[in-house]
Amino acid sequence: MTTTKPSKKFWIISTIAVLWNLMGIFAFMGQAFVSSAMLAELPADQAELIRNTPQWLTGIFAIATVTGLLGSILLVLRRKSATTLFFISAVGVLIQMGYSFFATDALQVYGIVEGLVMPLIVILSAVYLYFFSVKSSKKGHLN
Repeated sequence: MTTTKPSKKFWIISTIAVLWNLMGIFAFMGQAFVSSAMLAELPADQAELIRNTPQWLTGIFAIATVTGLLGSILLVLRRKSATTLFFISAVGVLIQMGYSFFATDALQVYGIVEGLVMPLIVILSAVYLYFFSVKSSKKGHLN
């Protein structure tokens, strides 16, 4: 199958996607492997929220971040499978953030920026990258 040459915009978005998803990996590692000493330094309500995070949700967080990073790398490599990984990542993000919004007091604990704005940015980014990869595939940029 032949592919068409991607635009500069494709390369810029693909590169930013890799960097963004690397930050997601670091955020996951920071939360999943937080030490007792680090928890002790947090406000009590934040530490309690982290301690009460269900293991299944931590697993969803891992899946969302790893598939997002792999999808980004495959996007740079111009592989169609990036679309599938971005879809899995977006579903994971929606589950994770949905839980945060509706099953916890994250908004009250973290405030508007960390409890609402940042999660919305994460959701929009995950959904955007999925649709960007679909569009890139239709344009013939991915093989």
